Amino acid sequence: MTQPIELYYWPTPNGWKISIALEEMELPYNLNLVNIGAGEQFEPDFLKIAPNNRMPAIIDPDGPDGAPISVFESGAILQYLARKTGKFGGSNERETVAVTEWLMWQMGGLGPMAGQAHHFLKYAPAMDPPNDLPYAKDRYRNETGRLYGVLNKRLADNEFVAGDFYSIADMAIWGWASLWEGQQQTLDDKPHLARWLETVGNRPGVKRGRALAAEQRGDFKKDKAAQELLFKQKG
Repeated sequence: MTQPIELYYWPTPNGWKISIALEEMELPYNLNLVNIGAGEQFEPDFLKIAPNNRMPAIIDPDGPDGAPISVFESGAILQYLARKTGKFGGSNERETVAVTEWLMWQMGGLGPMAGQAHHFLKYAPAMDPPNDLPYAKDRYRNETGRLYGVLNKRLADNEFVAGDFYSIADMAIWGWASLWEGQQQTLDDKPHLARWLETVGNRPGVKRGRALAAEQRGDFKKDKAAQELLFKQKG
């Protein structure tokens, strides 16, 4: 009998990647909430498995050779789970390369850029004192828009981002892309992206993963204590 995976999670786009993957792969898991607004990502026990003090992270009791393993970084977790289950990672080398390309595109491009767009468009102006920076807002809004243009073009010729098959690359991208309005984007000129967002969003596993602990999702624009923890960290 498969032992449950321990999921360390908070309901954000990065957290959704793994909750969606676990639901789609039908893997049993136990939920461990990591309240990032309360600073729980800095707790010593969590840092043992996620030294970069970021969630999500997992502990798999049935790791390689039957020994437990912890994995941090959402992209690494997705790849690990795809290898473990043989699902959603591509069925041959060409497919696996395509999945890896678009997963890296999300990790190195869309995630960071959309995250900065959220920060400078929504949160920085609400800080005390306000940090309403037109250059930063324009830079990250425009780069996020460019990336969505790349994605829309890719989806014009492919049902899913890596090809005609659903993969961990879709799981990685969807959560961030689903928040396009908060990034001040438009789908009016991106019909293929709009189609893909609806298709992926209607999958039962995606709905369950997205709904996990949704009631915990707060508004950091109003939470000054959380702002201090999340936005004013020093190395």
